[in-house]
Amino acid sequence: MNKSDFYYDLPKELIAQTPAPVRDLSRLLVYHRDGGAIEHKVFRDVIDYLNPNDVLVVNETRVLPARLIGQREDTGGAMEFLLLKRLDKDRWETLVKPGKRAKTGVTFSFGDGRLRAVVEGNCEDGGRIVRFLYDGVFEELLDELGQMPLPPYITERLEDKNRYQTVYAKEEGSAAAPTAGLHFTPELMDRIRQKGVDIVPVLLHVGLGTFRPVKEENVEEHHMHSEYYMVTEEAAARINKARQNGGRIVCVGTTSVRTLETVSTPDGMVHPGSGWTQIFIMPGYTYKAVDALITNFHLPESTLLMLVSAFIGREEALQMYNIAVQEKYRFFSFGDATLLL
Repeated sequence: MNKSDFYYDLPKELIAQTPAPVRDLSRLLVYHRDGGAIEHKVFRDVIDYLNPNDVLVVNETRVLPARLIGQREDTGGAMEFLLLKRLDKDRWETLVKPGKRAKTGVTFSFGDGRLRAVVEGNCEDGGRIVRFLYDGVFEELLDELGQMPLPPYITERLEDKNRYQTVYAKEEGSAAAPTAGLHFTPELMDRIRQKGVDIVPVLLHVGLGTFRPVKEENVEEHHMHSEYYMVTEEAAARINKARQNGGRIVCVGTTSVRTLETVSTPDGMVHPGSGWTQIFIMPGYTYKAVDALITNFHLPESTLLMLVSAFIGREEALQMYNIAVQEKYRFFSFGDATLLL
């Protein structure tokens, strides 16, 4: 299967640069796998497609304000750090720009020296391992000094940091938001619970590899990034109970899909566990646990579009995307959503 099999033409003006004014008033394209019917709704209508006994699986990861702008202490040269992976309390794997300034042993300063970073070594992919020096609580300093690591296709400044967090975000550790969840409000979630739908949290810390383009023409040669996941015993039990009671497993976002498909067995049972997953879902994959999916519109030739294509069919996915372009839906992280039934 070739990368070009997942190409579609997207006018640049349809890439959403800012969030919708109201989270749950973004648009919702509903796609029915049985027959291919399409409906055009607003997001808060999603409740009409959920049934009592269904389970809604959400990813409760929280985005770190992981973009730090600092200066080299000896020369004053500007440097951007992007925190990728925590190695221990004060050591991180980072991406740096411009890389040539970040030599081993060099120290950088952020926020008038309240936070400092010493480069300890290089990573395989061109990044740097750095140790942070500070007084106080690292997370509080990062919250104050860091910026949200918005995807490269978003060029406008984000006025409100919280609009790149889901309302249920809890566990810090992501380099990007699980964006399907950005459409939910506390009020909508309350109404969904009142309908008899169980909302179950799982965890997958989204890595920047989410935005890494597929370079190989043969997609099977693409190397997936690894991401940390956790499914508790309670979460697994609630999901399995819903299935046994005839309910559907509805995933909010591709991150929840990757998590459940990592920990489920072919009989559809979800098992508790944690670790690192490199699951790559593309056409030919047989879904084990997921019955329906809420997700945004994804980049052409991306692994996320391949995941959607595995769920509804490649030609069907491209046809749906072309309709979305004609209907001028907003695309990508701050864009509109799809409900795939």
